[in-house]
Parts: sequence; structure tokens; C-alpha cells
Amino acid sequence: MLALHVLASGSSGNAAVVENTATGAGVLIDCGICKRDFLNRCDEAGFDPGRIQAMFVTHEHSDHVKGLGVVLRGLAKAGNVPPVFAAGACTANSSALAKAAEAFDVRDLTTEPDAVEAAGMRIIPFATSHDAAASFGFRIEDAADGDAVGYLTDSGIVTAQAHAALRDVRILALESNHDPKMLAAGPYPYVIKQRIASNSGHLSNDQAAA
Repeated sequence: MLALHVLASGSSGNAAVVENTATGAGVLIDCGICKRDFLNRCDEAGFDPGRIQAMFVTHEHSDHVKGLGVVLRGLAKAGNVPPVFAAGACTANSSALAKAAEAFDVRDLTTEPDAVEAAGMRIIPFATSHDAAASFGFRIEDAADGDAVGYLTDSGIVTAQAHAALRDVRILALESNHDPKMLAAGPYPYVIKQRIASNSGHLSNDQAAA
């Protein structure tokens, strides 16, 4: 059985842990928060960060990766050095990822092969539609009992790949980003409004509900 711990969500930082409750091991998805907040929120969730066996990056925007290096260094001091899976294009377009790749095991993430094995789970990436060098969502399956968690953020549309990958998951983490009317009437500059509402931006509340 799997558990999802959302440690942070929003423009100030994103991070989530999927835990294999049978073993206490887990994987981290994104790390856009500082080490102090990361450790505090793991503690609040009852998850031991020393049991992280792999990290996965959805895309290179700073609110998803800015805390990666300092958290990796903290884990390494405690004797845990998990591999990081990120698209090569993301690593090339992010100073935080590039610096992490100089010191840690950063591996190229693609949809081929279609699964990564870690912490007794199968992590299956699928492409999302976002204005990043590359962007992914994930289907995470318990290798023992088939329990599944879906994780989809930062996508302007739900792609056919995403629909297929997220079928029949027990838990779904899905971004619900904005109300179109409130966005249009809100204070953001027009170019930002266009970006958010585009097919490579973020899902509206109505899109997420559908």
C-alpha cells in the first residue's frame, strides 16, 4: 500500500513523497523548498527522509528544484545519497540541477524505458504539457500489490498519455490552479495571464474537475 505526503504545493515551492507503507521507504518528487522546511514537513508527515531511495523531477522551474542541492547535501551527510532522475533538457536549463549533477548521481529521465524501480515501487513517467524544457507526471505503483498513486501538476491540458497513465489510480494528486474569470480579472500582467491559461500553462479548476 502506498501513501502520498504533499510537503509543499504552490508558487513558493513544491515537494511530495510517495511512501511504501510496508517498508517505510519512499521516493521524493521535486524539491522546491529549503532543507529546514523539508525536514520539518517530513517529520510532520511521520516520514523518515533517510528512507528516500530516489528523487524525481517533474521539470526545471525553480519552485520545483531550488532546494534540491541543499537537501541532497543534508541527506548525504546522514549517509543517504539517492539517485536523482531528471530530463537531460531540464538539467541543461537549470543551474540547480546542473550543480547537483556535478556532485550527485543525476540520471536522465525519459518515457523510455517506461518505468524506474525504487523503494519497492514502479515509477512510470509520462509527458505533460508545460512551458519547460521537458515536463513529466508520474504513475507510481506498489510492486507487491499493484496499489497506485498518480501525480500530475504543471500541465496546461491533460494529455492522452496522462489519461492512460492515471487510469484506476487509488490516489490522484492533480493541480487545480485557477478560475478563468478570476484570472482574467486579476492583477497579473496580460502576458502572465496568457501563459497560465495556455495549453502549456496550468489546469484551471474546471479542467481539473473534468
